[in-house]
Amino acid sequence: MFSYDFMQNAFIAGTIVSIVAGVIGTFVVARNYAFLTHSLSEIGFAGAAFGLWIGWPALLGMMIATSVASVAIGALESTYTKHDNVTSAVSALAIGLGILFLALGHTSSNAATGILFGSVLGISHRDLYLLIILALIVLITLLFNYRSLRQLAFDEAGIFLQTWKQKSVRYTFLIMIALSISISSQLVGSLLIFVLVTLPAASAKYYAKTTLQLMGMAIVFALFGTWIGLTIAYLTNLPTSFFIAIIEVIIYLVSIWQFKRNA
Repeated sequence: MFSYDFMQNAFIAGTIVSIVAGVIGTFVVARNYAFLTHSLSEIGFAGAAFGLWIGWPALLGMMIATSVASVAIGALESTYTKHDNVTSAVSALAIGLGILFLALGHTSSNAATGILFGSVLGISHRDLYLLIILALIVLITLLFNYRSLRQLAFDEAGIFLQTWKQKSVRYTFLIMIALSISISSQLVGSLLIFVLVTLPAASAKYYAKTTLQLMGMAIVFALFGTWIGLTIAYLTNLPTSFFIAIIEVIIYLVSIWQFKRNA
């Protein structure tokens, strides 16, 4: 299996995506941003379709669209506007635009399928280098802002007394989510991004007692689903994203069952 270059690239890319998704997913779950993640994946679909329409790489279009949308959603948040309502409105518009761009660009069915469900087995060396760069940006940013991001996710009300600091950290976090979604889309596509970004961390919270434990277990669950999913996809010649989704859902359901059993 590893004698093929495309499988080597797939496993390296899958490992990178899983680490980023596990780390960011920890804060996404703690912050209750699962719905936002799902919506940004739909916005990413529009960005990728727009990128293909004008001749850009789909990843670049998705990265720009999710980053702009995340900042816009953060700016529109207020005491008078519920977060979910704002996110739903932007998401609905993005889906319509994505369909429009696919039609205008006469995008092939293979390209559209790659946007929606991922194309990890077709990742080139250039794509891999870009993934590594984006992943390093996300992880280094998190490292330098770890304390503030942890406080934002787990204890916002008791920590941030300065409004400007609260906003700057929230915007940083939203952009990190956007970049993580763009990275994860290469593995599972825009429709199943939440499978990697939210489910591993949601499963890990039933076992972990500290933030670092939660992060570590989320990465382990994401890596397990990705590696096993890639292996089964290679053996069966069926979509990788399907197996990753099934494995992560099973881990999540077993985690809930185990938690209730021990309660």
